[in-house]
Amino acid sequence: MTVPAHRSREHTDDPARAPRTSTVRRRVAQVADGAARTRTDAVVVEEPLEIRLCPGDGTPHAQVAVTMRTPGHDFELAAGFLFTEGILRNARDVRSISYCTEPTLDGAQQYNIVNVFLRPGAAVDTAGAMRNFYTTSSCGVCGKASIDAIRVRGIAPISADDVTVDQEVLGRLAGHLRAAQTVFAKTGGLHAAGLFDAGGHLVALREDVGRHNAVDKLIGHAWLEHRVPLHRHILMVSGRASFEITQKAAAGGIPILAAISAPSSLACDVAETFGMTLVGFVRDARFSVYAGAHRIRLDGGTHAAVV
Repeated sequence: MTVPAHRSREHTDDPARAPRTSTVRRRVAQVADGAARTRTDAVVVEEPLEIRLCPGDGTPHAQVAVTMRTPGHDFELAAGFLFTEGILRNARDVRSISYCTEPTLDGAQQYNIVNVFLRPGAAVDTAGAMRNFYTTSSCGVCGKASIDAIRVRGIAPISADDVTVDQEVLGRLAGHLRAAQTVFAKTGGLHAAGLFDAGGHLVALREDVGRHNAVDKLIGHAWLEHRVPLHRHILMVSGRASFEITQKAAAGGIPILAAISAPSSLACDVAETFGMTLVGFVRDARFSVYAGAHRIRLDGGTHAAVV
């Protein structure tokens, strides 16, 4: 199955088209009040995904990443990873994206390898493409621990984006994100990344066992449709705001990053360096602004300046 780059999205909510499911049923012993009863429970799927880059000149493919992910929107995940890690910059360089379903593969490996086919002459960060990244569902990509590494890739500051968001709008985002998490509602076991406009309207949402994967799926979706940079938008993530997520948001040109939990110190440094607004502990009308407070408009019409 090969899909043109601008249509490379799998609709996993359609069982007839889904090569992998995002949940499985398990028998569990539920213990309560000193007694146990057997029941079936939905559990989120976690499987490895290998991302391969296939040059347009016919030379052998390169393995650029193996990530533990929840199946679904795998083509967007591959595209988003290649873009946010600086390996590819222009979506037009992608000819097509497909699963590697060779008959010689073990059945368990079906749909766990994605091939990204490039057009001849595509601009690729060769050094980045030849690195073997290994990511897990919790830590993001290893070995990318400095802001200088982002600067070298040419990611532009977002300081000029003058979008402002009302306090009341920002306070509603966590509720909107939670309401749209259909797989989380079944399992209680995975993260989400939601893209909102300045008015707080949900534009797109992606779920995954890895929060950085959810962000890559979301940005990959926009990148394949040539809508990056995502100026005047808000990225809302479940869990914490890490360095990894913040640098991916910067790569996507997103001016405001909000998280349900806390940011890390390096995430704050990235946000300040690239002129982003970083908000943590978003719970209804309460939240903390760690960088870029000038974009948050309070109920009285003032801005959330840090003094």
